[in-house]
Amino acid sequence: MKKILAVILALMLTLALCGCGSQKTASVGKDGKVHIVTSFYPMYIDVINITKGVDGVEVTNLTEPQTGCLHDYQLTTENMKTLEKADIFVVNGAGMELFLEKAANAQPNLKIIDASKSEDITLLKDHGEGNPHLWLSVTYAIEQVKAINRQLCDLDPAHADAYKKNTLDYINKLTELRSEMHAGLDDLPHKDIVTFHEAFPYLAKEFDLRIVSVIEREPGTEPTPEELEQTIDQVKALPVKVLFTEPQYSPAAAETIARETGAKIYTLDPIVTGESTPDAADDYINKMKQNMATLKQALQ
Repeated sequence: MKKILAVILALMLTLALCGCGSQKTASVGKDGKVHIVTSFYPMYIDVINITKGVDGVEVTNLTEPQTGCLHDYQLTTENMKTLEKADIFVVNGAGMELFLEKAANAQPNLKIIDASKSEDITLLKDHGEGNPHLWLSVTYAIEQVKAINRQLCDLDPAHADAYKKNTLDYINKLTELRSEMHAGLDDLPHKDIVTFHEAFPYLAKEFDLRIVSVIEREPGTEPTPEELEQTIDQVKALPVKVLFTEPQYSPAAAETIARETGAKIYTLDPIVTGESTPDAADDYINKMKQNMATLKQALQ
């Protein structure tokens, strides 16, 4: 039965990815190579998995090094030079890259791949605006990989078969990750969490967690005294008092709340930073497994 299910899954994925190369719009640079630039680390991980082992394709991460999410990132002179050499720019979309219009205006011939362009992705709203942290749902991470593959195959049909094979391989890994995380998180006795900022609604939705409070609505912006007091009251009411900070930001506000409530502090990684090298191919999977282990430890 497992073999039959595996075959069915492979066929479904193949059908979902078909159509690659339907537009003969090769994006080959003057040096005969395809130069792909990604907007930030999650997109870099996706693209190096899709392009793994494909000759003539180079992948560069635009915002390296980076300290966190792209909410207010401003393009540097070096960033603009990198984009000048790019054939394809892969972005998360959904409002994450506020600099995207500037980049597109500066490089009108640049082909842009938007990883959020999928009929199977529905944005969650955060204060009336779409939340762009899609990759923290494993299901949506899979949809983003599919979306990148479809658009990349159209832009570079010469490598479409290799892209499709790599995409199937990576989706299989992500599907296994999703199953493993559901097995680990679905039956947790406690589901209420307090997170550092608005990075985790998609993770919470996928694994039936309830975000009761957010410490900083925008990372790097300290909560007001009123917001801090409200969060303290909410944490005091929880049966299991835990706070989740992020490794990219100062835990000072969380430490204040912990002192007032006796809450324990844990770390969840939104996977927005890392070393952009080919060795990063499994970093999303490894860090999501670590997030799973952290949630199990905190919420048992």
